[in-house]
Formats: sequence, C-alpha cells, structure tokens
Amino acid sequence: MFDEQLMKTAQQLVRYGRDDNEAQGLSELYAENAVSVEAADLGGGNVVTEGLDNIRGKHEWWDGAMEVHKKEVEGPFLHGENQFSVIYSLDVTQKENGERMEMREVGVYTVEGGKVVKEQFFYSAQ
Repeated sequence: MFDEQLMKTAQQLVRYGRDDNEAQGLSELYAENAVSVEAADLGGGNVVTEGLDNIRGKHEWWDGAMEVHKKEVEGPFLHGENQFSVIYSLDVTQKENGERMEMREVGVYTVEGGKVVKEQFFYSAQ
C-alpha cells in the first residue's frame, strides 16, 4: 500500500528519535539540501532552516537550551507516496530560566529518494 522506501525511512527516523540518536538520523536520513520549518520563531530569528548543516545547528541549540526529562515518539503515520508524520510529547526544562513545561508537536516529513527533504512542525494549542 505504501512505498517501501518511505516506510523504511519513517520507521528508522522514529527508532532514532526513541533512542535519542537524532544526530545519526540526520546523517543517514536527511538530504544535504533539506529544509526544516517551525510553526513559530523559537528565539533564533528564523522559522525556516535550510540545509543539513544548519538543521544540525538547530539540534545543537535545542540540546544546549533544554533538559529533556521525558520524551515519547509516536508513529510513524504514513501519507501518500512521500510523506509521514510523527507525534512528539516532551517534558523539558529550559536551562536558562529553569522553567519546566510539557510540549506536544507533530512533525510532518517529506521524503524523496529515501531522504528527508522537508520537515514541518505543528505545535499543540494547549
């Protein structure tokens, strides 16, 4: 029913997320020209991040700014020939101010040739 390469990429990205091995996922599963789109400015001044090296930098910023107490990764949920989504639930503390919060977001990924070329994040309104 779904493209085998899409399923493989989606399942591997979820495994890396559950294993806290996002860096390996970026190296193996993302295209060099991938684009990441946040739903809002997270403080870095850009909603859109272009290129794999810049996406890695975004992950480094997150790791430096947040202490993760708990993370759940649900999915993948496949859509059509080249997209899937993942639900992330996080319990984090902002290192700068000590504020603890729970977050939920949906990541929607577009895949071409077995590589993620675009990721978009949708935040919970709660």
